[in-house]
Amino acid sequence: MSQSFEFYDARAREAADEASKATLDNVRDRNLRAEKTWRGLADQAQRVADDRQRAERERAERRAAEALES
Repeated sequence: MSQSFEFYDARAREAADEASKATLDNVRDRNLRAEKTWRGLADQAQRVADDRQRAERERAERRAAEALES
């Protein structure tokens, strides 16, 4: 099951919020690492979604061009 940008972004924001509230260094560091990981996953999910949209647009343009040639 693929997750959405929104899911990963929400987890990153939650981790950042927890890091800002942490009083212990190791807890803050753990949450900052988690935020970085979630942010990377969010960025990757966004790139995948963008690539899918671009590919679909290109396929639609190609189909339209082929229909005009016929």
